[in-house]
Amino acid sequence: MIGRLRGVLLRKEPPVLLVDVGGVGYELEAPMTTFYELPAVGEPVTLHTHLVVREDAHLLYGFAREAQRRLFRDLLKVNGVGPRVALAVLSGLSDEEFTRCVAEEDIARLTKVPGIGRKTAERLVIEMRDKLPKEIPLPAASVTADGPAVPADPVSEAVSALVSLGYKPNEASRAVRGIASRGLSAEEIIRQALKGMAV
Repeated sequence: MIGRLRGVLLRKEPPVLLVDVGGVGYELEAPMTTFYELPAVGEPVTLHTHLVVREDAHLLYGFAREAQRRLFRDLLKVNGVGPRVALAVLSGLSDEEFTRCVAEEDIARLTKVPGIGRKTAERLVIEMRDKLPKEIPLPAASVTADGPAVPADPVSEAVSALVSLGYKPNEASRAVRGIASRGLSAEEIIRQALKGMAV
């Protein structure tokens, strides 16, 4: 089992990361909550990882914090939730927001995450209730770093990342269109689009 990687961040194109560890490039998928905390490309990075072994593939998932990985692993234990849905949950909701949704039994908010219907949302509330902290933590200060130059078309990158997270192409385009994206990085556009879709 690969539990942690420390290396140089070579590429970050949501939801995929490429990390060079001693000359070996590890490709990982990560939730948007992790992307918001990543350093610039070319900088050192440490990620907590979870390996999913399937008949046809070995998939590696990366997380900025141990708490994110723990929540991902707890989500995988819920009937009907696979890695793709768990990644969507962690992309659409911070740890604190998810904890609050479960504590307040906010089914409506949970069903706004792609791949989660009413029954799955109800199951999440019931099965996750005892696994989450009793007190709702305050939002952690996000780690910011000056990123590399904004890519040529961050809007297209944002739309394609949202589609990878499970949103329909027209939903993703509509969400991104509503943001004054001039000068914003793809990650910032995605962050604002996810907030807008959660309302």
